[in-house]
Amino acid sequence: MRASLRHLASHTPLTTPNLLKSEPVALLPPIPLYRRVLRSHRKLPRNMRLLGDEYVKSEFRAHRNVENPVHIIGFLTEWQSYAQQLEGDAWRDARMDKGKIDKMSDQQLGQLYELMQTIREKELKENDPEHQGEQ
Repeated sequence: MRASLRHLASHTPLTTPNLLKSEPVALLPPIPLYRRVLRSHRKLPRNMRLLGDEYVKSEFRAHRNVENPVHIIGFLTEWQSYAQQLEGDAWRDARMDKGKIDKMSDQQLGQLYELMQTIREKELKENDPEHQGEQ
């Protein structure tokens, strides 16, 4: 993301839907947000943290050169919301909003499906005695 667009992201208000605060929260620039998300992963179980860290790193790398301000704001908004959920333990029994799923592109849906499959495979390996030797 270009430096000129970083300052745009730092001054954009983000409303917090799950909190009862009336004041908007400023949107963090990419690098501080990246660090915040990785820090919030520290309290996750080891296997979830490793998977999450890999995913965060690849997503931020993939969006490094995006120049469309709308995409940048959307990207940063969603990751900041994710970090807030992790910090407040709101993620534990959370479900993805159907409206967000409906707005996803085919590529995003495919990526979400791949992530789900990876999580299921890891859970199977951890819980299935036959797969214990493969770890």
